[in-house]
Amino acid sequence: MATTVQQARAGSKFSTVDMVYCALFSTLMMIGANITAFAPFLVVGGVPITLQSFFATLAGLVLGARKGAIAMLVYTLIGLAGAPVFAQFKGGISMILAPTFGFIVVFILIAYIIGKMTEKHGTVKSYVIASLVGTVITYVIGTNWMYAAYMLWAGAPEGFDYWMAWAWMLGPLPKDIILGVFAGFFAFRINAILKVNKS
Repeated sequence: MATTVQQARAGSKFSTVDMVYCALFSTLMMIGANITAFAPFLVVGGVPITLQSFFATLAGLVLGARKGAIAMLVYTLIGLAGAPVFAQFKGGISMILAPTFGFIVVFILIAYIIGKMTEKHGTVKSYVIASLVGTVITYVIGTNWMYAAYMLWAGAPEGFDYWMAWAWMLGPLPKDIILGVFAGFFAFRINAILKVNKS
């Protein structure tokens, strides 16, 4: 098992093992996106609170920059193709115009950045820092995209402004910080057990 994971993390070619791991993390994203289906109260200001950031972070930490980003890209393309894999079981090309689509796009970016940040520095501290950097990037890009979408084409709610957009994000923020820290420790432990090669 350790050998195959090393190959998935460090190999330059995209093997069958790589495809399996990418498919696994794409599936985890689908599951994490729809926990609100079982807990509808986890929607704040129209923004569903999900586990997508957690799994996108894990993808970067465990699979590395390239394969982590590919796993997130596969998830995104499946959703845009029409499969109901986004939050609240949404899907389709029209999601590009959704105010929350920026959060979906940014998962590809953070998986890559987090993977790059930890390729040469395999310490718990570097994992946690990379995870929190990913959280910051997610909120900055996702919230600004949401604000722009509402103001330009999505029809902003009455009284909506830039600060309201950020106020909406205060709900899921503590959860994402806690899960970001946990992801760092959890991924470090996974890689230690599986002897994942970071090179």
